[in-house]
Amino acid sequence: MAIIKPFKAWRPKEEIVHEVSSVPYDVINTQEALKLAENNPTSFLHIIRPEIDLSSDVDIYAAEVYEQGKDNLSSLLSSPYFLQEETDALYIYRLGWEGNSKTGVFGCVSVKDYDHEIILKHELTRPDKEDDRTKHILTQQAHAEPVMLTYKDNDHINNLIKEHCKSNTPLYDFESDDGVKHSFWRVDEVTAIVLAFSDIPKFYIADGHHRCASAARAAHEMESQNPEHNGKEEYNFFPAVLFPKSETSILSYNRVVHSLPEDFLQKLRNDFTITEKASPIPAAKGNISLYKEGTWFGLTLPESKKKDVSSSLDVARLQEYILEPYLNITNQRTDKNIDFVGGIRGTKELEKLVDSGKAELGISMFPTSVSELIAVSDAGLLMPPKSTWFEPKLRSGVLIHTF
Repeated sequence: MAIIKPFKAWRPKEEIVHEVSSVPYDVINTQEALKLAENNPTSFLHIIRPEIDLSSDVDIYAAEVYEQGKDNLSSLLSSPYFLQEETDALYIYRLGWEGNSKTGVFGCVSVKDYDHEIILKHELTRPDKEDDRTKHILTQQAHAEPVMLTYKDNDHINNLIKEHCKSNTPLYDFESDDGVKHSFWRVDEVTAIVLAFSDIPKFYIADGHHRCASAARAAHEMESQNPEHNGKEEYNFFPAVLFPKSETSILSYNRVVHSLPEDFLQKLRNDFTITEKASPIPAAKGNISLYKEGTWFGLTLPESKKKDVSSSLDVARLQEYILEPYLNITNQRTDKNIDFVGGIRGTKELEKLVDSGKAELGISMFPTSVSELIAVSDAGLLMPPKSTWFEPKLRSGVLIHTF
């Protein structure tokens, strides 16, 4: 059964939390991080994107980048703006966005559970990104950012969370620059929640595959250097926010193709029923919308010839019936002719890229469901690249786990 563990978090004082907290490291590039952290020395981007404090000609994977991150974290934690909890605690984290909210439990989960497939993945990781985050974790001796996990709903856990939020004042309650409201409650009496989670058989990685893999690699490295390792050391655990399935939602992950054969659309018409002036947003699973030369076209993808649950995903059917046979895109992960556009940017971004000439085709997808994510994970299978986009993103720099 799954483990959730309270921890002694480092956290900013309430009056500075808005300035400290940041977007996750992997949703922005170096230039975007530099701009966001401009004139804000307390921004957590100085820890998770420390290259912004070095010369632009320094490689982002150079040893001095990791040392800079370590120094920046040390300076921040020793500043008057930060404190460490005196006792272990769990936290409840609620994100409010566009009239909706989702509420999860923020605590530490176990590397052992990840190794033993109690924490299940659905996505391949890239070795270079794993290497990078592992070096940051080991150099800083900290897990700077949480991962997002989901689990099948449990009424007892839901009730415990609701009762605690109703009966207690938030520790933090602030709005980030992207309009998301972030509320945190500390839970000092953790026994009931810890016991309730022990009834949960599996956790599923929603967002943060590289952080999970890197936390595991860092723990194994620490274990190899510790002859007195007993499994209880803090490096054996890493921070996560656990949301029930009912409060986890996925946005579409759309695509653009840069170059098309001249007869692409005609060949599609020969093989599919194409609807012109279609809605940019597909109405149901199996439907896709294509944007070309100022017009949206709609079509329905056939069911996969393969019988496994991963192949039934719309992104897999797109690969099977459109990308490979018509565009010779055999690997979406590596092919330079295709790029990905997170659902948060909407279909207007697809139109903008095509209308500007940066791409020739926009592909609007119906979002993968959380049930599909769980089914793929339970089957021990992997999704195609860029199958899911989660929003809103967890805020970094609010609760930090050190070891």
